[in-house]
Amino acid sequence: MYTNKEIWNVTCPIFLGLLAQNVINVTDTAFLGHVGEVALGAAAMGGLLYICVYTVAFGFSVGSQILMARRNGEGNYRAVGPIMWQGTAFSLAMAVLLLAVMSFCAAPLIRMLITSDVIYEATYEFFTWRIWGVLFSFVNVMFRALYIGITQTRVLTLSAVVMAVVNVFLDYVLVFGEWGFPEMGVKGAALASVIAEASSVIFFFVYTYCKIDLKKYQLDRWGVLDLNLIFRILRISCFTMVQYFLALAIWFVFFMALERLGQRQLAIANIVRSVYIVLLIPVQSLATTANTLVSNLIGSGGTSKVVALLHKIARISFCIMIVCVLLCVMFPDAILSIYTNDGTLLDESVSALYVVCASMLIAAFANIYFNGISGTGNTQAALVLELFIQAFYALYIFIVGMWLQAPVDICFTTEVVYYILMLSASLLYLKKARWQNKKI
Repeated sequence: MYTNKEIWNVTCPIFLGLLAQNVINVTDTAFLGHVGEVALGAAAMGGLLYICVYTVAFGFSVGSQILMARRNGEGNYRAVGPIMWQGTAFSLAMAVLLLAVMSFCAAPLIRMLITSDVIYEATYEFFTWRIWGVLFSFVNVMFRALYIGITQTRVLTLSAVVMAVVNVFLDYVLVFGEWGFPEMGVKGAALASVIAEASSVIFFFVYTYCKIDLKKYQLDRWGVLDLNLIFRILRISCFTMVQYFLALAIWFVFFMALERLGQRQLAIANIVRSVYIVLLIPVQSLATTANTLVSNLIGSGGTSKVVALLHKIARISFCIMIVCVLLCVMFPDAILSIYTNDGTLLDESVSALYVVCASMLIAAFANIYFNGISGTGNTQAALVLELFIQAFYALYIFIVGMWLQAPVDICFTTEVVYYILMLSASLLYLKKARWQNKKI
């Protein structure tokens, strides 16, 4: 059983890494929020479309991470490198394929999803630059999986800081045209994010070569293409790939509903979404820790201690979220003013922020237990649960957002419904299902 100190040793670097990585989202939203509501809406829709593509790689990396963590827990360190390099090759091949597909499909897809001509044009402009980031982000997630899997997570903080610093600087000079750089607006924000992701890839390669015992993990050789190993990774990760894609796709549908309510409502939703993503960082960090520690624990023969470990991590998650929510409730204007100086926009965003805060108190538990299921290797079960939850989520969005056309704050109650269902389904699965003897 892991102690609180051991949990923190894994979680803190992941948290700092996610915090720095989300500076990209926050800075893009903050800078474009001062450009105008159209630019803010374009970043929301274009950014979500990009993340939907990105989640394919992220889901694949989670499956790879589970396998590497299991081999690490077993002490079979030399099996880690082949999983890493074969997975990276496959992930990069997916990036090239998706880049080609989206280059042809972006315009009709965005046109189908967005009704406003002005938001369509700005979204298309943003996305056609942003999509090039897949060439780098699809490699980044594999390095992230490697270091989380072997529980050497401090490098994630360093990598994310590099990415954040590059992104903030380039956002400033490219969005507004400072220091002799061209004024590119939404294109500048997209290009800044792509270059930031490229800088992170370079950092990972240099750090791995200089600091890691390559022979221990057999990272010193690429080896020939091993289809059997790739299929073994896919047997675990195909379910997480679909799961993460659907989770973001349904979130995109949520924003489609708000886009039909008008530019102001879409701008409010994007501001609140940006705060929401920041609030999720500590929860996601602990959920990732739960995923990898569960896999390591099972690999070392500690299956009977899994549920107790999840309870411990969930309590930590809730305590942290109580503090975060109190800060948001006490200082909503100070937090929201980061994204806009429009007083009316600020006032209209506060109630939606309160709804998100309520949902986060449930998410603090739900994400831990749900990620614990994936950590056991039962990714198919996690996908089935996700599909069940999203069926209700989609119905709720349709009724509240598209049919009733409720205000933004009412629309955000979908998150409360989502996390209640996730928590209930996860606890029921862990109590009733036979997951203890899953071999991967």
